Amino acid sequence: MRQIKNPTLAELLTQLKFTPPKQRRKQLDAAEKLLGIAERNKAAEYPVEFVWFKITGFRPKSPSPQENVKGSELAEDLQIFIWKLSGQVAEVASGRGEKVYTTEQATQVLRVSTKTISRWRKRGLKARKFVFDDGRKRLGFTQSAVDRFLADNPGVVEKAGHFSRLTVKEKKQIIRRAAALTKRSNLSRYCIIETIAHECGRGHETIRAALADYQKANPDKAVIRPASSAISSADAGELYRLFRHVTPIRELMARFKRSRSSTYRIIKQRRIKAILARKIEYVESEEFLRPEAEKDIPEGVIPSGLPAAVKGTETAKIAGSLSDYLNSIKGAPMLNREQEAALFRRYNYLKYLAAKGKADLKTTNASANLLDDIEDRLTEAEKIKKIIIEANLRLVVSIAGRHATAEANLLDLVSEGNISLMHAVEKFDYTKGFRFATYASWVIMKDFARKIPGEAARPDKPTGEPILDAYEDLRATAAPSVAEVEKARHNLLDVIKDNLDEREQYVIINHFGLTGTLIRKNKKTLKQIGDDLVLTRERVRQIELGALQKLRQSLSPEEFELLTG
Repeated sequence: MRQIKNPTLAELLTQLKFTPPKQRRKQLDAAEKLLGIAERNKAAEYPVEFVWFKITGFRPKSPSPQENVKGSELAEDLQIFIWKLSGQVAEVASGRGEKVYTTEQATQVLRVSTKTISRWRKRGLKARKFVFDDGRKRLGFTQSAVDRFLADNPGVVEKAGHFSRLTVKEKKQIIRRAAALTKRSNLSRYCIIETIAHECGRGHETIRAALADYQKANPDKAVIRPASSAISSADAGELYRLFRHVTPIRELMARFKRSRSSTYRIIKQRRIKAILARKIEYVESEEFLRPEAEKDIPEGVIPSGLPAAVKGTETAKIAGSLSDYLNSIKGAPMLNREQEAALFRRYNYLKYLAAKGKADLKTTNASANLLDDIEDRLTEAEKIKKIIIEANLRLVVSIAGRHATAEANLLDLVSEGNISLMHAVEKFDYTKGFRFATYASWVIMKDFARKIPGEAARPDKPTGEPILDAYEDLRATAAPSVAEVEKARHNLLDVIKDNLDEREQYVIINHFGLTGTLIRKNKKTLKQIGDDLVLTRERVRQIELGALQKLRQSLSPEEFELLTG
């Protein structure tokens, strides 16, 4: 039997091992009552704190505030929970006070198979472990549990009694009919089985099993078309790649020898796999949860007059001369505060909707409309991200120009800065009301601080061409944003001085390099700070942790991350 998926239930089961047996039996009864609730409302969601409380009677010490579990998943986990917990406190069946059936006895009394009993357990037939007369622990069904299940599912025994095994004559008729349909029609294997099942009044699986048994016993006598062999992962990937390149479906069917339905099924599975493998991050906002969010954050918020991309611009890696690159970004769009806020708002809302759709995605029943919605939203989000990036390319050049040296080539710095810019778009919290250029400048310069020392140690780097005149106008455009960064840095120092004592200030300012320039920070190790203050390295570390805890309460997440990053 599989393990409990929900970590809260798994943790609870572990903790209950140390409670008295009498208490565990009460909790076992409570778990069975909760199982009944979950089975009646499988589509509902239940907070894990509620689950914990219903079983134990008290709330967990450290609950997960927003963690919910679906009723269907909870029911599956509770069956395992009850199975394992009942094994810890198994009662003697004869002392129960009512009849307790083993699985074999239940099949005889109800005149059904063990498979039917297993199906009924999933539908609500409660079972737990008991110690029977032979001294063994086995699964048992109390008379009251059986009676309750039959009352909740009237006619289930009568319906199960109608099932019967195929006779030899019926099997022969199925084989003959399958051979005739295969010879006279172009029906697929699935359609042939469905046709016979409808004619015989039997289930699809019954007919399929009968044909499979005959084929196994008579490998040289093929009466029905063989099932298509499973497509390899490489072929499935190639099929999906060609489909995305607008290869006609008929061509794909012929190339991979698949039916139309099989081809579309492979494409759908690949689409689902691609979405599930994609990491979708967004900045949360309460307005996304409002019913009127679609109206308040409508489509088409990209400001008119802004191109979707600057032709010839490669934001991650820059090829060719820097002069050509600078000329190519002169036509990049400029965003005012309102346009920038609208774009980030729509960008994160689209990713919120895509992430929500991804959470609901199931590989077996995902509709094409749901996949289309997720893909369309991610595509639109990428277009918006491209506009934001290209509107800030000149900012990257401006910052890179301030820190270019003979060792740190300007062309390389611009390329690295563009990568940092893309990361900044993903992390920027537009709800704080700050301009993106301020945050992006911090991220870019922080990354430069890590990368420039490594670049300086490489003698093979060329110095690049003299292009001071070429980007002078670009520096002027982005200068206000850099000034805002400088102002934010001074604000950070003010917060440190207002919230920390002198020793804590000394540790934080020197360890995180706030005494130097934005790029060439004067950092000290914990040992060096300890020598200055006549303290051990461990004591300095403790002071730093205490100071950071104070600052976490006073700084925004962005400021705190930029301080410690």
